[in-house]
Amino acid sequence: MELRIDVDPDEARLEQELDTLQRRLRRPGDTLHGIASEPAAQPGFRLHWREADGELYVYVEDVVRQRLAGYTVFNRLIELDTRADRHLRAPHSKYRAGYRRRGLASAVYRRSLDAGCCLITGARQSAGAHALWRHLAGHYPLRYVQLRDRELRALGERVDPALHDELHTRMLLLGRGWDEARLAAEAGLLHERG
Repeated sequence: MELRIDVDPDEARLEQELDTLQRRLRRPGDTLHGIASEPAAQPGFRLHWREADGELYVYVEDVVRQRLAGYTVFNRLIELDTRADRHLRAPHSKYRAGYRRRGLASAVYRRSLDAGCCLITGARQSAGAHALWRHLAGHYPLRYVQLRDRELRALGERVDPALHDELHTRMLLLGRGWDEARLAAEAGLLHERG
């Protein structure tokens, strides 16, 4: 069983959005022009990023083709309470078809996880996003949690199919330096009482 894998991007709209962002990155005076950047782990790519309202935007540029390959936004979730909001972000990625399955989004997620951020899924995912999370679970601890009434409740490393498909069930990847005990202490993760 899979989490609600029902997001299917409109490719033409995505291309237009990325072209617009590329122009903004190059246009002097635009809020995206001159933002922080560094070479990506993959040769020929550069990461540009900015933070706004507690959300991190990471733009991946193909410097050889001078084209924006895609971007990832590490969103805040309004469903989280204040304690959890300090530590958890829900990444959403949009990459051009020709740049998918090349490790670009994975590198961006790893950068965030290695910096100590914990990642949580939204209520829905694309098939590609779900595959990315399953891949990252081989390198970072993955847990299932329930997010309901602003409470984050631990469900364990696996859940039964019925619980898996509920809208309140989310996947969570623990960033470097995090375990469930720290998440309970600092982000309010609740455990069932035995």
